[in-house]
Formats: sequence, C-alpha cells, structure tokens
Amino acid sequence: MSDQPPTPPPAPVRPRFGRVVLSSSLLGAMFLMATSAIGPGFITQTTTFTAQLGAAFAFAILVSILVDIAVQLNVWRVIGVSNMRAQDLANKVLPGAGYVLAVLIVFGGLIFNVGNIAGTGLGLDAMIGLDPRIGAVVSALIGVVILASKKLGLALDRVLVVLGVLMIALTLYVAIVSDPPVGEALRQSVMPEAASGDLFLATITIIGGTVGGYITYAGAHRLIERGNGGRENIAAITQTSVTGIIVTGVMRVVLFLAILGVVAGGVDIMQSANPSAEAFYQAAGEVGMRLFGMIMWAAAVSSVIGASYTSISFVTTFSPWLERHKGKLVTAFIGVSLVVFLVSGQAPNTLLVLAGALNGVILPVGLGLLLWVAWRHSATLLDGYRYPRWLLVIGVLAWALTVYMAVNSLGAIGALWQ
Repeated sequence: MSDQPPTPPPAPVRPRFGRVVLSSSLLGAMFLMATSAIGPGFITQTTTFTAQLGAAFAFAILVSILVDIAVQLNVWRVIGVSNMRAQDLANKVLPGAGYVLAVLIVFGGLIFNVGNIAGTGLGLDAMIGLDPRIGAVVSALIGVVILASKKLGLALDRVLVVLGVLMIALTLYVAIVSDPPVGEALRQSVMPEAASGDLFLATITIIGGTVGGYITYAGAHRLIERGNGGRENIAAITQTSVTGIIVTGVMRVVLFLAILGVVAGGVDIMQSANPSAEAFYQAAGEVGMRLFGMIMWAAAVSSVIGASYTSISFVTTFSPWLERHKGKLVTAFIGVSLVVFLVSGQAPNTLLVLAGALNGVILPVGLGLLLWVAWRHSATLLDGYRYPRWLLVIGVLAWALTVYMAVNSLGAIGALWQ
C-alpha cells in the first residue's frame, strides 16, 4: 500500500461574479434590496415621469443610479463590517436613536405595504381577471407562507431571484415590442432637453423611491443575518450592494424604454385611469395587458416580502422574545396591511403620501448616523477598520442631497395637517 494520503475530492465549483463567490445568500440579499425597491410606486413613478419628460427622463435615471450607489456603498459597508443592524448601531452612537429609527421604518413600511398589497390585487386582476380584493388576500397568504417557511433562507433567496428576473425579462420584451427611440434616450441621458427644475424633482423623487425608508437596509440586514458580514467579506459586501442598485437600474431603464416607445408614438397614456397598464396595452395589445399584470403582481408581492422582512428586522434585536416570535410578527405585519386595504378598498392616499414623505426624512437620519459611525467610531464599532476617505466623501455628498429631500418631505408632511 502507498503511504501517500488519499487525494481529496475536488472542491465543488461555485458560481462567481467577478472575483467574488456569488452564493445564494448574497444573491438573496442583492435581490431583496432590488425587489423591495421595484414595487407599485416604482412602476407608477417611472410611468408618470416618462410621460412628462420623455427621453430626458434618462438623465434623471442616470443621476439617481449614481447617487443610489453612493448611499448603498456606505450603508452596506458600515452594517456589513460591523455585523450589526442599523438600529443597534444608532443606539450605540446616540442612545435612543435606534428606537426612533425603528419606529419610523416600521410605520413607513406598514403604510407602504398597504400599497403593495393593493398592487398585488391589481396585478392579478390585469393578469387573470381575479377580483382585486380576492387577489390581495391570496397574495398576502403567499407572502406569509414564503416568510414563514422553515427553510426561510433558501425559500426567500430563491423566490426573490425568480421574481426579479421575471420582472426584467417580461418588461424587456415589451420594451422591444414598443420600439423606443433608444438613440435619443442615450443622447438625452447626458444632454437633457427638459427643464432643470422638472429633472431635479424627478431625480430626487426616484432616489427616495429606490433607497428611501426600509429599502436602504433591506439587503444589508439580510446579508449579516445570513453570515456574510465582517471585514473578511468587504469585497462581497461592496459588489453585492452595487449590483443590487444596478439590477434596480436595469429594471427602471427597460420600463422607461417600454413606456417611452408608446409615448414617442403619440399616445397620451395619462388620460387613462391606469397609465402604466395603458402603455403596455398600446405596446402589445391584450398580451401586453396580461404581461403588465404579471409584472405588477411580481413587483408588488416581492415588495410585500421585502417590506415585511425588513421592517420586522428593525425590532427583533430589542428583545429575545421578539426574536423568538419573529415569524408571528411578520404574519401580523402582513395581516394588518391586508386588513387596512380591505377596509378602505384602496391604499389610503393621504397615508401613502405621509409614508412617502417620511421616507425622505428617514434616509438622511439613518445615513447620517451610519456615516458618523464610519468617521468617529470605526475603532470600536467597525473592529478597527480604516474606513476609506473617498467613500466617506461621496457618502457625505449623497447625505447632503438627502437633507434637501428631507426638507421638502417635511413640507409635504406639514401640508397634510393643514
């Protein structure tokens, strides 16, 4: 017999993204962030601004993606390296701030979830003609089952990836069919022809819709829960955060192109009660309407999952009892959202506006606290990690823009109570 030890079997080949091993948990975190952002509001905002600004909206999309990347790079880096959730970090640097942040996140997430639930019903109505209220109940149950799965990690990761890819693929088909002026959109992405004020409003609005409120933290909290935090995972944290924004940006671009093709053809979709559905119908007829239903449902149900999971993740660290009953809390969160929708018959517009305005306030509060951690507490809370100055600088610049957004949001909140 040979004295040589047996040759070990070859290590299993795992998919790679660039230089980072792309595990299912990293994919799940990435798509949790992306699909949380791509909800009914995302579709409505993109439709409205495309109809108003035409090809010039490409400029707003480009700028928003750059700002979103600056925000996400910092949020994910601080949370990932510290291996602590945002509310716990906030309490460390300013006692009580984490509780305030959690209240804002949960309230905003709950109200937005009413809109997400409403979106699932509208999606199933357009897709198969199911009554929106019944569709909402069915979709809420699907969300509960996914989030209550004993194999939550695997189920959640896979479902979100499938829904994200499905939305992009279906929207891309409609974008091709609608035959948009791609060259004009590319030109105006750097040389826009719309009024600067209109473009600025569109830009800050879609920034808030992409990284505002709970969405900022969705993937980052998922990342550390699945054991991918720590200094040794900085490369994965960075690449996953940027890719999540790029996935969202790709969906925004293909949706923009799908609608732009219809608008450029002279159709006034804003005269319709449902401009987004009208754009898809004009592009691809009855098939387009069914595809719109599938896209709306996928966007809404994935946002239900993202809002519920992330909102509850902001309270479970405050008590072992809350952590033990996380599944029940998620079920209750979805249940309350569903009941509000069923009782009101629609997403309450005033509450949705209030929640949207709160998102604008939450973003600079949470981002500012995390940047403070990076600047002044890296030795204790980031395990001595030397935070890159360039990253801190772009984070501060993005924070300054979010402060401007917050001021406008406070104005909207004040108007609601007049």
